[in-house]
Amino acid sequence: MFGLALPAFAQYAGPAILSRGEAPAAMTAPTVDFAFSVALTANYTNGLVGVSTNTQGQLQTTNAYGAGVTFGVSGAHSWRHTRLGLAYSGSFYEYPSASYFAGISQGIALSLTHQFTRHIAFSLRESAGWFTQFPPATVSLNSAVSFDPSQSNIPTTDFYDNRTIYSTTQAGLTLQASTRLSFDVGGGYFTDLRRSSALYSATGESGMGDVQYRLSRRTTIGGSYGFSHYGYTASIGGANVNTATLGLSTRFSRWTEFSFFGGASRVSSSFQQTVPISPALLAILCPPSLVAVCPLTAAIVTNHNTSWAPNFGARLSRSFQRGVAYISAGESITPGNGLFLTSRAQNVSGGYGYSGLRKWSLNIGGYYTRALSLGNIQGGYSQISGAFGVSHQIVRQVSFVASFNATHYNSGSFSAYNRLIYTTSVGLGFSSKNIPVRFF
Repeated sequence: MFGLALPAFAQYAGPAILSRGEAPAAMTAPTVDFAFSVALTANYTNGLVGVSTNTQGQLQTTNAYGAGVTFGVSGAHSWRHTRLGLAYSGSFYEYPSASYFAGISQGIALSLTHQFTRHIAFSLRESAGWFTQFPPATVSLNSAVSFDPSQSNIPTTDFYDNRTIYSTTQAGLTLQASTRLSFDVGGGYFTDLRRSSALYSATGESGMGDVQYRLSRRTTIGGSYGFSHYGYTASIGGANVNTATLGLSTRFSRWTEFSFFGGASRVSSSFQQTVPISPALLAILCPPSLVAVCPLTAAIVTNHNTSWAPNFGARLSRSFQRGVAYISAGESITPGNGLFLTSRAQNVSGGYGYSGLRKWSLNIGGYYTRALSLGNIQGGYSQISGAFGVSHQIVRQVSFVASFNATHYNSGSFSAYNRLIYTTSVGLGFSSKNIPVRFF
């Protein structure tokens, strides 16, 4: 009788496990109805920077007024064994005085979970889009989808206002061996394509496996191993990253959770470098009479590096009936931002999102990262970003909308990297339902 009853209790219902990329478990309880929104806005931005220089050899910057239209679709639905979540935000904008920067910025986050049996569950996660200035709102924790974007390879530190197309696909299979013990295996693929040939595009593959043990109704511990490979365009070489971590997840209450994992990564990287040829070698390779016109002034070599770095992540979250507040921090190896390649990055982020059904909908968030390049260019760089968006229902399906985004780039190694850019917009939005417009 106990053997027959066991499957009924075999499904994991503990706190979310951050190392698996799960969103806070309490977020999956309410169902967010699907809604479509559109907004017409007037915009202003400062300090647009393209991949080009002026006659003085300085980066060209532009301040501009413009207009835009933004579309949004978000929501979630649950069936008996399947749950689907979707968040999409797309902006189309035009700057008459700086037409080179006009374009599209959009992103989509999609989550699908399916319970094959009481012991086996499958999950699929997709983050994709393109942007030229700021990453879309779908890179932050969203109440509609059941995964944490911070555990995906999504570009958030791109320096130039240049078109970036990204896609991250992850799939996992979880085996619930008993009420306490579970195993998970998964893999993923990502690509970051940048329009300018002066910047590096990146692709990569990853695989991971873990084991988790539920100590009590509120606490789970476990360990994981993962492997990632980064490759770059116009560059021979890349990076291989092996990571091992231990984790802890606990639930303080029905709505409040904390999840942590920590360990180390071994990074093996190889990149091409151009180095000057020794005068002693030039004396042999180029006769003295031809030194002035000798083409052998430099050589291309492949530089190999192996290093160890900490790898950890932590998240504290508080879920509400129609939203979630969170703060997270971590350190990991990233593929860089197209200018700097493989990097050791530390980050802190936090935010609050509310998808209201009466009058208001808002989202506020901040992000800070500090990174050290381990690849083509040695040096450090950092970024601090903030975003705020709000909508207020005026009459039925019409809302007032406003948003503000700001990013400050900084580098102690390269002074020209330091700059501040911000964009603000106001306008009117229209919702498919009698609820405030929401793009987050």
